[in-house]
Amino acid sequence: MLSGSFLIVQVAYTVLYVLPFYLSPTTRPSPTLSRDAPSVIRARIRFVTISVTISTTATFYILATHTNASPREMLRLLGWYPIGVLELIKTLLLTALLFAGPLLEKAVIEDRWKDWIRGQPLNETLSSWIGWRNYVAGPVTEELLFRSLLVPLHLLAPLPPHRVILLTPLYFGIAHIHHFYEFILTHPHTPWAPSIIRSLIQFTYTTMFGWYATFVFVRTGNVVAATLTHTFCNWAGLPRVWGRVEPRVAMGGPVIRAKEDSGGESGKEPKSSLRWSAAYYVLLVAGAAGFQQCLWTLTESPRALAKFG
Repeated sequence: MLSGSFLIVQVAYTVLYVLPFYLSPTTRPSPTLSRDAPSVIRARIRFVTISVTISTTATFYILATHTNASPREMLRLLGWYPIGVLELIKTLLLTALLFAGPLLEKAVIEDRWKDWIRGQPLNETLSSWIGWRNYVAGPVTEELLFRSLLVPLHLLAPLPPHRVILLTPLYFGIAHIHHFYEFILTHPHTPWAPSIIRSLIQFTYTTMFGWYATFVFVRTGNVVAATLTHTFCNWAGLPRVWGRVEPRVAMGGPVIRAKEDSGGESGKEPKSSLRWSAAYYVLLVAGAAGFQQCLWTLTESPRALAKFG
């Protein structure tokens, strides 16, 4: 059964996750109702929770009726238990290497490290429905569905792990194409060409992230590691790959200088900006090199769901 029906299961799970967004007026965006409206976010979280619960029940049924896996083995296959704390730390460290430049920009150049120590970003996240969607509900439900539920079924099909990592994230990327429909609904006067380009870019980077998250899940056997990676990447955003890095300017009135001061201070800001830009791009390249170098070692785990080679 698994070898002949895994594609049908994947399509069914994906449709079950996305389709409810458009079946109800409480979740369907319009020119007058944004997907970022709190009422829409709350309703969508309810729907995706139900969808993932149904998919989880179906996956347990498939495993129980078509494999000899014990309940403990099922939990291991889904990456639910045991949760290796070391795998969590190593995976976050690996992901941080990839975002070394953006971390410098956020923490030091924009001087946000003090806010991090005070826990301000966490408080802002938990007090905002957009934050809950982007950093909690979205990563949790998407990693449960596209990694924890679907990847084990493909491995049992059986498919080799490199094909699972290559193919399953395509559905993760396709599941985000519905944002194209949302965009044209909420921006009816925007030409189709830029809307299509926007969706293709989104499909590309969500698929690329899916490759990485699936690799992490297969290598660590830990869905929490994949979920925290997802949350981290959502928070970090796409790294800047061009342009000058500018320090964050404090809010306040304009600084007024006398004419005789213009020659002393004016040259410092461009030089400072150039230095920060150089540091950012050096760290960005060095971090990417370190990420490539440590990709296999920092994801190595005795709980891996499959072996490569």
